[in-house]
Amino acid sequence: MTTQTHTITRSSNAARVAAVIGALVLIVLIAAPWWAGRADMRLMGELFLYLALASLWNLLAGYAGLVSVGQQAFVGFGGYMLFALTIFGGLHPLAAIALAGMLGALISVPVAVLIFRLRGAYFAIGTWVIAEVFRLGFAQISALGGGSGSSLPVAIVKSLADKRAMRESLSYWLALGAAILVITAVYLFLRSRKGLALTAIRDNELAASSLGIDIWRTKFIVYVVTSALTAMIGALIFLQKLRISPDAAFNVNDWTAFVIFIVVIGGIGTIEGPIIGALVFFALRETLADLGTIYLMVLGLVAIVMMLKAPKGIWGLIRSRFDLQIFPLGYRVIASEGPTSPETEKEA
Repeated sequence: MTTQTHTITRSSNAARVAAVIGALVLIVLIAAPWWAGRADMRLMGELFLYLALASLWNLLAGYAGLVSVGQQAFVGFGGYMLFALTIFGGLHPLAAIALAGMLGALISVPVAVLIFRLRGAYFAIGTWVIAEVFRLGFAQISALGGGSGSSLPVAIVKSLADKRAMRESLSYWLALGAAILVITAVYLFLRSRKGLALTAIRDNELAASSLGIDIWRTKFIVYVVTSALTAMIGALIFLQKLRISPDAAFNVNDWTAFVIFIVVIGGIGTIEGPIIGALVFFALRETLADLGTIYLMVLGLVAIVMMLKAPKGIWGLIRSRFDLQIFPLGYRVIASEGPTSPETEKEA
């Protein structure tokens, strides 16, 4: 005789295979300076930074329900902190990037206290207003170039490495490391007790509140952590560009609209979605960028079609059809058949 047993697990065969493939891909990407050209490394570095921004926005909107259209505030803030800390504070650029993240977390606290009073569309508009306040504020700082901006001094650039090839390799590795750091941080956070509370809030705030979950505090933590990491990514972005201005640092199209497009196309509320969305976005950009304004129209059309036909994004379609989960967050119940023990047979 046989009996059916059930095993509760988070892992799956697909996740294990994906982990092996991901490790191999990561090794290849780390070795990119030895096989890729400078233009290819710049493109991949930009892709990694957009992937990090999209993953953070996805955590904020897809899990915490905080739909922000003003994350460019922290991208620009991080970039300006990099310039200020290196030029006036004399810090090494890498130390300035880390400190920019801490300052981003610090400035996000009063911002969160202010905009958390708003709900829905008013919250989204509030985040955009905050970003505009940041832009106008930094445009008044003449020491950082005012409205025209400033460039990073050559001495600070050379402090990363003497040779240009080494500097470009280091910038590439920093961008790759930032993407890995953000994805890993999001994954571990969502697997923690706070992540479980966040998922409960996303599914039903009223039910989560009745279970004793502090909704405001959980969302506040997510907002502060997301802001800190976004500021660090912003510092990395402008370390690569070597020049900053208010219009470039707080550009809503570059740092929010495109990021939202990536998340919507890939699949909001999933870790895999921003990865797929970033690949699709860059494929479209590199293919259609020469078409000028038609390129933006095509992006808008793709977004509209996806929202109408596949509101859960590309990864949502794949997961519903093949039941795949590369980053296992929830628990799975697996049933298996096994022989019945003699003791069980006697009891029967």
